[in-house]
Amino acid sequence: MTRSTKSPVTAPPTFQTTRRVEFRDTDAAGIMHFSAFFNYMEQVEHEFLRHMGLSVITHDEEGTISWPRVSASCDYRGAVQFEDILDVEVQIIRQGEKSITYGFTFLHGKRPVAQGQITTVCCRLDAKAPPRSIPIPDWIVAKIAKIPKSKKKKRGG
Repeated sequence: MTRSTKSPVTAPPTFQTTRRVEFRDTDAAGIMHFSAFFNYMEQVEHEFLRHMGLSVITHDEEGTISWPRVSASCDYRGAVQFEDILDVEVQIIRQGEKSITYGFTFLHGKRPVAQGQITTVCCRLDAKAPPRSIPIPDWIVAKIAKIPKSKKKKRGG
């Protein structure tokens, strides 16, 4: 196992994308259900990882690495409805030895809709044991440090 000599993230890497509010994501009033924001945060996190050439499930010479969530929160600032297009920005707001905290900003047009956070822990997965936290491997830290400039991607738009 390699051990990282991580330095703090100096400028938060940012990734932007869009999501269209689907009918299944709305409540009886036609407003996006609060729980759908958590699904969008997870989807955008995965898209961000793919943008960096990573995945939420990664394999190296020692086995499988994944990123279980240990914390998730969302504060709501405004309602959106079916078929509204949301601009979603994600950035790494904290990178620890074993964890990453992502911050999410949801906008409809220029109007803030919600802000959320997810903290994930780098874990070694073994089918015969619970996930075991590990230091983020150096090769993953290097990819995070070299995040290419964000290109806005459309989804469902």
